[in-house]
Amino acid sequence: MLAPQLLLLACLAWGALGRTANLRKANDRNGKCLYTFTVLSPNESSCPGSEEANSALQELQRDSRAQQAELEAAKLRLGILETLVKQLGGDETPGLMSPAVQEIQRELDNLRREKTSLESDYSSFLQEKASLEKEKRQLENENRNLARRLASSRREMEMLRLGQCAQVRETAADIPQGSKEVSKWGVHNVDYQELKSELTEVPASHIFKETSTNRSDNKDVGNGCGELVWVGEPITLRKAETIAGKYGVWMRDPEPVYPYTQETTWRVDTVGTDVRQVFQYGQINEFTQGYPSKIYMLPIPMESTGAVIYRGALYYQKHTSRTVIKYDLKTESVKVQKEIPHAGYHGQFPYSWGGYTDIDLAVDETGLWVIYSTEEAKGAIVLSKLNPDTLELEQTWETNIRKQSVANSFIICGTLYTVSSYSAAEATINLAYDTSARRSKALTIPFKNQYKYSSMIDYNPAEKKIFSWDNFNMVEYDIRLSQM
Repeated sequence: MLAPQLLLLACLAWGALGRTANLRKANDRNGKCLYTFTVLSPNESSCPGSEEANSALQELQRDSRAQQAELEAAKLRLGILETLVKQLGGDETPGLMSPAVQEIQRELDNLRREKTSLESDYSSFLQEKASLEKEKRQLENENRNLARRLASSRREMEMLRLGQCAQVRETAADIPQGSKEVSKWGVHNVDYQELKSELTEVPASHIFKETSTNRSDNKDVGNGCGELVWVGEPITLRKAETIAGKYGVWMRDPEPVYPYTQETTWRVDTVGTDVRQVFQYGQINEFTQGYPSKIYMLPIPMESTGAVIYRGALYYQKHTSRTVIKYDLKTESVKVQKEIPHAGYHGQFPYSWGGYTDIDLAVDETGLWVIYSTEEAKGAIVLSKLNPDTLELEQTWETNIRKQSVANSFIICGTLYTVSSYSAAEATINLAYDTSARRSKALTIPFKNQYKYSSMIDYNPAEKKIFSWDNFNMVEYDIRLSQM
């Protein structure tokens, strides 16, 4: 009865194992018939060696599907053989089993070990697949970051190609988000202004004819007044953090009103065609560190760097207009608008550096002033004293100083002072016009443009200092006045 059962077992095993098992019949040394099954172990795929994460994942997926199929086939074969062993061996102990049944039992043990090995390999493949998928996600994130950095670098290169000075960003991470927001830059207009400045800057001494000056008929216009005799070394307080801050204006109120103090500082970045943001800093350390306490949005855009703060209000030139605006900081509203009669604007009579600096407001010990020119004056500087409440012109002086021949100007104790160059490192305070004597004279007071592009120079009578905006940098200078 054993031989038919063995033949049946062989047929079932051959059908179950297919190409992976062979049945052989031979005589052993004692002349007995011996049936032998040979089961081939499946080849294990090696880990793909591709450098690309996607390719490696695809290979692992194919290998895992193949291993899964082999595992399922092994399970099926194992189940069939276990069933056959039970049928052939019954409850016999291993020592009493026939040689053929024992051989089949050994094959079953081999298949169990193979199954365990395949399960272990499959688990390793799954772990490696998860690791590669994680690495792939990391590579994708790095790729996105590199793409953003590349785009940023291309923008900066394009600005440099256009002639712009791309702002260094080492401090940008420390700046509040509000202070990073800028209006439209209008960099092509900036290019034009800089080129025009380079072409028009000429020494004022070539076109200015000095007139005699007699200080004896000057009057003392306020306590601490005198003639400017010395300007100190520039002291840098802070640097603007974006390209919009290449030009700008920063101010303190010499006659502050509540809730503002003489420490309250305001700043405007003026590169752009829609300049509206005014940054307020409650303390000096807030200003130097770049943390504004408030940001105003002007209802009417500003033009150029000629703005001032006086008695709690911001006075500035309306964009592309000869109109001067009084903006009340406390109520955040426009109080007065007034045209400066016949004043040139938007590039008609700017300072030599350009920047649409046709109308420049100033404050000294005597009050509020406006510096400009007209067609009638043929480009010479005109001074007018302004009523701070109504913006009406109270008195006007026409000088013999060509506005486009000087880089900037400011007023101390009723006297206009001009700067020879906006870009020369060793410039001078070169001219003075005394409104009380109605006379002008030449000066040679050293004035340093440390960063070689001064776009705003103003005087603060309360602090007896000159404020300047020099190529992204907010700078101040100590001064000395002669005794009256």
